[in-house]
Amino acid sequence: MKTLVVPTDFSSVSVNALNYAVDMAQAINAGLVLLHVYNVPVSFTEAPVAPVTTVSLEEVKRSSVERLEELKKNLVMVTSGKIQIYSESRLGEPIEELEAICKSLDPMAVIMGSHGATGFERMIMGSTTLNAIKHIKCPVIVIPPGTTYHGIKKIGLACDFENVVQSTPVEYIKNIVKEFGADLYVLNVQDKKDAETDWEEPSTMDAVYLDAMLEDVRPNYVQLTGKNVVDSITSFAETNNLDLVMVIPKKHRFIDSLFHKSQSKELITHAHIPIVSIHE
Repeated sequence: MKTLVVPTDFSSVSVNALNYAVDMAQAINAGLVLLHVYNVPVSFTEAPVAPVTTVSLEEVKRSSVERLEELKKNLVMVTSGKIQIYSESRLGEPIEELEAICKSLDPMAVIMGSHGATGFERMIMGSTTLNAIKHIKCPVIVIPPGTTYHGIKKIGLACDFENVVQSTPVEYIKNIVKEFGADLYVLNVQDKKDAETDWEEPSTMDAVYLDAMLEDVRPNYVQLTGKNVVDSITSFAETNNLDLVMVIPKKHRFIDSLFHKSQSKELITHAHIPIVSIHE
């Protein structure tokens, strides 16, 4: 069974991401796993003494379980029981527990909310979501605040056309495109004034390899021009009503420019498009 894992801290942003996940799950007949990771709050004083717990472990655990069950109950009612929904309450560190559940379930994706404050790290649900993108091997879909699910008909794939054979998770990309019956747009950004806006055939060997690997989903190729990768991709995505943009983290390469603080302002301020991070 296809499974979507949805971590929640019960905030409005995470609940919005959960609502998005519920609608997606209904559209593709997937199951949902709600995950809440808790730890015991401690208080610190200026005095050189050990931190003291403010509530008992059992109280924190009971609260986590009860809130998850209430959330699950409401979702079952909203969906009329049409999808399978499970809840998981765990003690520990969020990323470690999320990684463990992903290894156990091998989900189609993790869906998380994003906090649109300042800096790209906060935009993607603070350090938790940023660390999930860095460390969780399964795909992570980041949902901007206020974004609702309206189907996925157009998918963008940000690509630098470098080492595509080794770094492109082709099967996952094709499976997602086929799952939603979507059109795929391969987006490449060049800092050239005379670059073409779009082109029909790939023009480098890596692009040729990618085209061959994605042949059965018939991708569209779009050459974007601009000094700022994020701005260029965001502008195209919003102008052309893309529903999802895929990025592939690469160490010290394309993803660095995409996630660089100085280039994230436009995405944080204006983008309302889910981003899915898929590892090579």
